[in-house]
Amino acid sequence: MDGLNPRGKAYLVDASMYVFRGWFAYPAAAFRDADGQPANATYGFVRFLLDFLQRVRPAQVMLGFDIALGGSFRNLLYPAYKANREPAPPELLRQFDACRAFAQAFGLSTHAHASYEADDLIGSASVRARALDLDCVIVSADKDFGQLLDAHDEQWDWARATRWGPAGVHQRFGVWPRQISDYLGLCGDAVDNIPGVPGIGARTAARLLAQFGDLDTLLAGTAELAASKTLRGAAVLARRLREHADAARLCKRLATIACDAPLPDDCLARGRGDGAALDALLQQHRFGPHTRSRALALIEEPLPT
Repeated sequence: MDGLNPRGKAYLVDASMYVFRGWFAYPAAAFRDADGQPANATYGFVRFLLDFLQRVRPAQVMLGFDIALGGSFRNLLYPAYKANREPAPPELLRQFDACRAFAQAFGLSTHAHASYEADDLIGSASVRARALDLDCVIVSADKDFGQLLDAHDEQWDWARATRWGPAGVHQRFGVWPRQISDYLGLCGDAVDNIPGVPGIGARTAARLLAQFGDLDTLLAGTAELAASKTLRGAAVLARRLREHADAARLCKRLATIACDAPLPDDCLARGRGDGAALDALLQQHRFGPHTRSRALALIEEPLPT
């Protein structure tokens, strides 16, 4: 169990995902802070965070938050990136700030950047973790994180209580972690408004990468592909790849998690919580006495080592 043996692991939490889960899972009308503002996303996030910290008791943990809403480096490469998403309403943006304040009050390493997304912060933290000989556990359901998994790493979908490693990535998508960005470059990602190559879906992308290994090798081998007798419509696929080669490379770039975001050297370190700040936040957001005592008792415990 994680709580019995946290050593040797860095837990990298896609915090924004759990803020959004709270926003959609709990009705705003039922959860209000002391000023009468919606607190449903904050409630859901704090509930997740308490459960996570008590179950796992991580010694090395980092939370990545998204604040690069429409302004990440990907939008400079492709202005339509995530343009299909509705802007977050002010009521939700306010709660993102509250959730970051809660995480900091718990003593957790919490990071956001105007040009990098939470995925990039987590990818960059994974590099730091490996330099410390730590395996990574990425707490998120986002398929993009599959590309970060090394041999002993895991991804953990907390809400569904499901965990998987590199073999699980292959089982889900038909490609290995190192091929995820190539895969998304070919078939695209509707969630992020990444178009991919017209006419190439997920199954075809996986079959092409099983044969050619990566996108660059595939684009250089369209003549070989066109002559294939084993892949249906090979000649048409080869033509589409030649016509959309630059777009495929751009889509791969958009889908590739950056691992060079600026982070402090101690980005995985867990610190002492701030009891006064935490209690003030709990009262402001009208958490009940059970949650307040549970949260305050948690930060009084000795830090895991």
